Amino acid sequence: MRMRKIINSLVGDTPAGWSSLQRNLPSLRPNLGKNVHFVFPPAPTIGISINGGMQMPGWFDLYDWPIGVGVKDDKDGKIKAAIQIEEAVEKLEKEMDIPPSRIVVGGFSQGGAVALLTAYHRRTEGKVPFAGCVCLSGWLTLKEDLKVTDEVARSTPLFWAHGEYDDKVLFEQQAHGVRILKEHGVKVEERSYPMGHESDYDEIDAMAEFLDKVLFPSST
Repeated sequence: MRMRKIINSLVGDTPAGWSSLQRNLPSLRPNLGKNVHFVFPPAPTIGISINGGMQMPGWFDLYDWPIGVGVKDDKDGKIKAAIQIEEAVEKLEKEMDIPPSRIVVGGFSQGGAVALLTAYHRRTEGKVPFAGCVCLSGWLTLKEDLKVTDEVARSTPLFWAHGEYDDKVLFEQQAHGVRILKEHGVKVEERSYPMGHESDYDEIDAMAEFLDKVLFPSST
């Protein structure tokens, strides 16, 4: 049976920036090379306010820099981004018969923020929860709208990793978001690393272990 993992990227980045995961993760956990496929949805090209309105790939607009707790939200942009990910999920289910319960949605930076929004805010009653969620150096947005159903809290564990020296999406965002999600019953595996707004081998290895657990629970 096939399974899917959807990865989003950061502002200014393209799917090619993370496509190496498709090769690297199976080398860390062989199960992730067995009928596991990766989808890297491209972010739209939009004007980014912190860059003077310059047009670039981005999931939503940014008004504050760096991104600390309490930054202004582009609510409309974030909802549009989540809808784009939901449409990709619906396409997988329709064309490949892959239900959300066999999909992990995740991303880095802006992609991580959209992944959290898609996995927790928008899986309302009656919607099938995802198998898991991955947030790398992202942040929890639209906190005032967060309502996590009991089924989602039970069924969609979260892996959240962050750089301790991140000067773009500040490290404080991890503790803040993790605390709120745990208060809503979400099972969270949190990791931090001595790095900036980036990724490294130890983080990817820990993420691979998490994916192995949630996609192949019977083999772990």
